[in-house]
Amino acid sequence: MLFAALATVASANVAPARADEAFITSQPAETLSVVDLPTRKVVATLKIPGKPAGIAVSPDGKRAFVTSPDGKALTILDAASRTVERRVEVGGGPLGVAVHPSGSPAYVADWYRHRVVAVDAASGAIAGEVQVGESPSGLAVTPDGALLLSADRDSDAVSFVDTATLARTDSVKVGARPFGVTIDAEGQRAYTANVGSDDVTIIDIAARRAVATVKVGQRPYAVALAQGRAFVTDQYASTVSVFDTGTLQPVATIPVGDYPEGIAASRDGALVYVANWEANTLSVIDVATLKVVADIDVADGPRAFGAFIRRTD
Repeated sequence: MLFAALATVASANVAPARADEAFITSQPAETLSVVDLPTRKVVATLKIPGKPAGIAVSPDGKRAFVTSPDGKALTILDAASRTVERRVEVGGGPLGVAVHPSGSPAYVADWYRHRVVAVDAASGAIAGEVQVGESPSGLAVTPDGALLLSADRDSDAVSFVDTATLARTDSVKVGARPFGVTIDAEGQRAYTANVGSDDVTIIDIAARRAVATVKVGQRPYAVALAQGRAFVTDQYASTVSVFDTGTLQPVATIPVGDYPEGIAASRDGALVYVANWEANTLSVIDVATLKVVADIDVADGPRAFGAFIRRTD
């Protein structure tokens, strides 16, 4: 992978924030698109150098964090004003990113150095790091902030990290090549999208063990949860697989744009948003009808890997 030189980050087409938004990273375009979700329009475009991929918006909506694997950096944004606060050199290959429920620190998965780096949100200082499994990709933090989970793709495992001590305490075997990891609102279960085995592993967080496996489409990338169902992006199938989180039975397979990657649910669980890498769109799925109700054009190569929905109230 060629590493892009650092450049000045600029913004354009800025409009005032009004309602919930989607922050969509587009890797080849080196762009972050801000989508106003009620109107389904792009209202701002920010240049982010270094091939941005990962995204995490803090639970309070104040900041957004963007990883640039080629730039070896984390960009920290004031989400309301859509301006860059700072760009932090983290080295290696930063990919997945997650934020502590308090808003700080941000945790960055370093694909090449097999570690997670903690970055203070306000200062940009490196607060510490922890070694995890090989090629960590997706990250998620439990709602109480006590645990960080890392999907370690080339270890076929998920690492458990104590956030208070920044120590790795457990590792749980899952399917082949886990990429995205999502934790439910109760902090009881985690779901990994396993790109190598075309399935989702469900982990009992308290018991520290895998309790079920659900087959989905080709090359699952990430998982969103809404109204008792799991929605899984199937990259190679250009679909979203849906299964019931109680019975673990399949519910539907929804065609979306080509090569879907990032996925997230609206706050009320009524809609699910899917970033389609090859189609350059953000698909909107109605959870009640399980149908795509809109496709929003965004910049080239949207990945939106992480928690990309921003609350504005």
